[in-house]
Amino acid sequence: MEHQLTEGTAASATRAPLGGPSPGPVVEVEALNVDYGDFRAVKDLSFQVQRGELYALLGTNGAGKTSALEVIEGHRTPSSGAVRVFGTSPTDRAAVRPRMGIMLQESGFAADLTVTESVRLIGRLTGRSDTVERVLDAVDLTRKGSTRVEQLSGGEKRRLDFATAVYGRPELIILDEPTTGLDIQSRDALWNVVEGLRADGTTVILTTHYLEEAQQRADRVGLMHQGTFRHEGTVADLTRTLPASIQFTLPPGAPTPPLATAPADAAYRLETYQLQRELKRLLDWAETNGVELLDLSAAPTRLDDVFRAIDTAPASS
Repeated sequence: MEHQLTEGTAASATRAPLGGPSPGPVVEVEALNVDYGDFRAVKDLSFQVQRGELYALLGTNGAGKTSALEVIEGHRTPSSGAVRVFGTSPTDRAAVRPRMGIMLQESGFAADLTVTESVRLIGRLTGRSDTVERVLDAVDLTRKGSTRVEQLSGGEKRRLDFATAVYGRPELIILDEPTTGLDIQSRDALWNVVEGLRADGTTVILTTHYLEEAQQRADRVGLMHQGTFRHEGTVADLTRTLPASIQFTLPPGAPTPPLATAPADAAYRLETYQLQRELKRLLDWAETNGVELLDLSAAPTRLDDVFRAIDTAPASS
């Protein structure tokens, strides 16, 4: 059923308390469509994000994930469908924004403000309680407090973006490409902060092109292509949609292995949905026949394999 979302008036409304948890899912998306003229960027998209979950919304370029996120953030009105955050319209800014932290792909900080001034300003706008000192310490920017934004490196600006998103420990955090431009130490520090927030019950929506981050950290993944889901579920759910692979070569004169695949340039490759069983079968055969399996590798399917095969996957119903 089509549901028209209305714009809330933050200036005249009383801010919602940050107290007890809301019942039900934190984010609910039902039959969402987003149109740009005759082009439909998001097509009948539906999903939920549960409290305390880290949900990775991934997709190919132009898949529609940014448009979907903009609706969840309250920055765009859907063409049709319904989106609720904490049980209400995300455009009800007085009710939603004090409870939501957003880290966009690009910061919009005034270049002539200092780091401290920027965090203090955003903190006041959120209506959440915190201290600038705590937040800057969490992202290792304490020494940069008096530095103007225009003088920061790209990585330091990303850490400042993150600092303003987590100010006041919001109940929901949206992280849009959070680790782009960060070195390994800064990435680890960012994820340590996120895990600390999650331990306190914070819900996280993540978009990233670093698929290993989603594979390691996401509870569930929604994988978009051409405006809709191709896959949704846990990482294990997604990786089970493709076979794992076993590869090896044999020494000259070795007997033929019990495989249904022919060698290519003396290298064998077996694709299987039963990796452990087939690997044991192969190793037992090699031991029985006294054969050394050269260059043996057994690789389970990874999230990036699923991503590469996205063009061949049917749309989720």
